[in-house]
Amino acid sequence: MKTVKGKEALVYLLFGFWALINLFPVYWMFTFSLKSNEEIFGANVAGLPKEWLWSNYTEAMTTGNMGRYFLNSTIIAVITIIIVLLVSMMATFALTRFIWKGRKKMNSFFMLGLTIPIHAAIVPIYILISRLHWINTYQALIIPYAAFSLAMGILICTGFMTELPIDLDEAACIDGCGVWGIFFRIIVPLMKPAVAAISIYTFLQCWNELMFATIFISDGVHRTLPVGVQALAGQYMKRWGPIGAAMVMATFPMLLAYVFLSRKIQDSFIAGAVKG
Repeated sequence: MKTVKGKEALVYLLFGFWALINLFPVYWMFTFSLKSNEEIFGANVAGLPKEWLWSNYTEAMTTGNMGRYFLNSTIIAVITIIIVLLVSMMATFALTRFIWKGRKKMNSFFMLGLTIPIHAAIVPIYILISRLHWINTYQALIIPYAAFSLAMGILICTGFMTELPIDLDEAACIDGCGVWGIFFRIIVPLMKPAVAAISIYTFLQCWNELMFATIFISDGVHRTLPVGVQALAGQYMKRWGPIGAAMVMATFPMLLAYVFLSRKIQDSFIAGAVKG
């Protein structure tokens, strides 16, 4: 059996301590959501709940309408991810696998999207959405979210797709594949790490966004989870348990998505890294 040396043990101890520091907010949020006000503001701030109040989640889902807001956020995030994946991979395919005049300028045009903060365009986007009569609809959030995630999606796809040998396209073409066949049968199956990276990036952008969701959505039918948590804080200011439950519902899906897709994300960045 391999023995652990003193320096290695110290390194493990430091990393373990750092992991506990980073995991403590997650633990605190979860236990917070299952406590009463007496425990939250009393002597049991950081300990396990003496009485596990799962009713806080039921109250957040029903009275606070978090179930509806969770569904709205899921619908918006899933549709946005699908749009960003399809458009970014198709655009990258045209930019990297075909030779045509102006493709470098077009790629630079797409990359300009990385320099524009998403909230800097609130006024023109609001005017456009108002004229299209999209206020209080899903597309009022889906289209802007997809547009502002597209530049990063193309950047990730470009770094990965340029590493795929062009011989694969030529071999598929000889076997009778057309452009769409090469794209869907050859390129897309090899882009799984990039797909994971784009999905998690777009998901975080959509799931966490508050400003657009507050301005473009004013009714409760299409309200997203972050706006719902904000409204719940005002409605249940005297009872913090349901607010904690809503915070868990808004936070834990992001943590789970990253846990299951982190390996794919790392593979994507390694495959798309610039080689000297």
